[in-house]
Amino acid sequence: MQVTIVHIKVLPQFIDSFVEACRLNHNASVRESGNLRFDVLQSAEDPQVFVLYEAYANESQAAQHKQTAHYRQWRDTVADWMAEPRLGVPYHGLFPA
Repeated sequence: MQVTIVHIKVLPQFIDSFVEACRLNHNASVRESGNLRFDVLQSAEDPQVFVLYEAYANESQAAQHKQTAHYRQWRDTVADWMAEPRLGVPYHGLFPA
């Protein structure tokens, strides 16, 4: 399993728009072949802070996600809404197997 945890901080005036863009990306991503999980989380303490938890069956399918039209649409839409560059950290999922 290939997991990427993406840390994002959004400018305050774009929070609602960011949430909507993430909803659209989430809805399409969970239908991708190999997608095991695609969670969008918002900090309970700081509404500007988000985490995306993306789990795919393998590294190839995780890489294919970056080639989809919905991902590219999300990436381009939210690019100017970031308070700082987003940080994606890849992990190898161990459990569940």
